[in-house]
Amino acid sequence: MSKQLLAILIVFLSLVIPSFSQAPVISSFSQNGELVCTNLQPGTLAFVEWAPSVEGPWTNTWAGLNAVTVDAEGTIRVSVPMFYRVLGVAHQTNTVVLIPPGSFTMGNCMDPGEGWDDELPVHSVYVSAFYMDRYEVTKALWDEVKGWNGGNGYSYDYAGSGKAANHPVHSINWYDAVKWCNARSQKEGFAPCYYTDAALTVIYKTGQVAPYVNWNANGYRLPTEAEWEKAARGGVAGHRFPWSDTDTIQHSRGNYESVVHYSYDTSPTRGFHPTFNDGVEPYSSPVGYFAANGYGLYDMAGNMWEWCWDWYSSSYYSSSPGTDPRGPSTGSIRAFRGGAWNSSTRCCRVAERDCDAPPSGGYLPCGFRSVRAAGQ
Repeated sequence: MSKQLLAILIVFLSLVIPSFSQAPVISSFSQNGELVCTNLQPGTLAFVEWAPSVEGPWTNTWAGLNAVTVDAEGTIRVSVPMFYRVLGVAHQTNTVVLIPPGSFTMGNCMDPGEGWDDELPVHSVYVSAFYMDRYEVTKALWDEVKGWNGGNGYSYDYAGSGKAANHPVHSINWYDAVKWCNARSQKEGFAPCYYTDAALTVIYKTGQVAPYVNWNANGYRLPTEAEWEKAARGGVAGHRFPWSDTDTIQHSRGNYESVVHYSYDTSPTRGFHPTFNDGVEPYSSPVGYFAANGYGLYDMAGNMWEWCWDWYSSSYYSSSPGTDPRGPSTGSIRAFRGGAWNSSTRCCRVAERDCDAPPSGGYLPCGFRSVRAAGQ
């Protein structure tokens, strides 16, 4: 295979790696199949995809082709088969992160008495790889997408509010979040995930329906509860919150309402977060204000509750499938996760499942973040 052909097959996603100032370069490809690629962003992740022909299909399901960390010189060295391409994975300053495939322990893995019955039994779940928004959807991004889709047939039940452009959008219902994901997909050139017919031909743009989902589409959608919890845990098992260095929480870690009677709340300040309690609700904080978890995700504990795809069932964990669970097929309320600025300590645990509101309501402490299937 010539270097000219190889160079054509190096593909970087512009939405994923806008911080790269130079194109990647294949500096060598040895006879034993070792690919050396330079001009990558040091410290980021990259993975190599292969295909049986240049037309695809592309995949990274090959021994030894897991994600690798780009070294300090901006170089990776990987043994590859035939045709291949290198995909950059989101840098710290970018908008999405790759949540790698794999199993994790879902549910309340701490003292069973500190949570609710719907967090049990603890069970192992395999989740396929996906991309997740690094931040909760901001008011600025919400408005940008709505501005684009204003003439494209979309309508919303709620306008969407936000304390500032860089704060999370709030007061939107579940249906609004789903339709907005479709609009964002179309705006950015991806295939929408949600449709109003089983044949997946009519894009969901208006009204309140329980949409059909094309799970193979490459567009944006809401995370499942399993995807959300796997991402919130940051790649580390056995902890209460999205961090692993302690199982306590303080206002230095997140925007929530500190309540003294929880022993794992050790915040020196109590009540609403003092930095953001300005007397005008919501007391939200700018996205990215606190430290990220192990996957580079922000605000997985507090700030705004985040809508998920799943219908809620308190007994679902007893019958949940072991691979990519997507919740019950029917229900009356949708789940949301993560706690909010007015949530108690208990609600900020990664295992907490909230189910207090039907999907039609636009709630003051409710926002969302979106995901996309990886490799699509």
